[in-house]
Amino acid sequence: MTIWFRPYTIADLVPLRRNTMVEHLGIEITEIGEDFLRGTMPVDSRTRQAMGLLHGGASVALSETLGSIAGSMVLDLSKHSCVGLEINANHLRAARSGLVTGTARPVSLGRTVHVWQTDIVDEARKPVCISRLTLYVLDRPPPAASPGTG
Repeated sequence: MTIWFRPYTIADLVPLRRNTMVEHLGIEITEIGEDFLRGTMPVDSRTRQAMGLLHGGASVALSETLGSIAGSMVLDLSKHSCVGLEINANHLRAARSGLVTGTARPVSLGRTVHVWQTDIVDEARKPVCISRLTLYVLDRPPPAASPGTG
């Protein structure tokens, strides 16, 4: 059984990357599963640090991207939104080239706090990074009444 608030397609998520860091880093959403969101990021000049390795901050950006989008996908966005509270990452193995793939899954989906774990692997499916993102779920204020309606 799916955890998503409504059925989503990858095409639904494409506009979220336009003119953002996500687009700049080359992050692509590649799969929506029953309980996970998966995406890739190239290891290239945009995402490497000076020693030629995948920058830890780029891994964190991939994790926050996948976790934040997934966190929004479980909410009724007409009533709620979510924002990041905390993120951490354990960098397990260096990546120098190719694509890394992140898979975000919920650890906890509470009423006001969500926790998402993203496992990032290299092309050989070896672990590169494990990251955990905590999101705060906000209530959206009701629309303001128009003058003369209330």
